[in-house]
Amino acid sequence: MRRADRLFQIVQHLRGGRLVTAQKLGTWLEVSERTIYRDIADLQ
Repeated sequence: MRRADRLFQIVQHLRGGRLVTAQKLGTWLEVSERTIYRDIADLQ
C-alpha cells in the first residue's frame, strides 16, 4: 500500500470516531506499530 493511501486510511479511522490502537492499525494496514506512530506524527 502506498504511503498516501495508508495516511488516508488512518485519517478515515480517526475521523470515524472509532477508537483503535496503533498495534491494530498496523496489523490492519500491514505495517509496524512504529510506522503508524510516524504517520500520525506527520499528520499533525
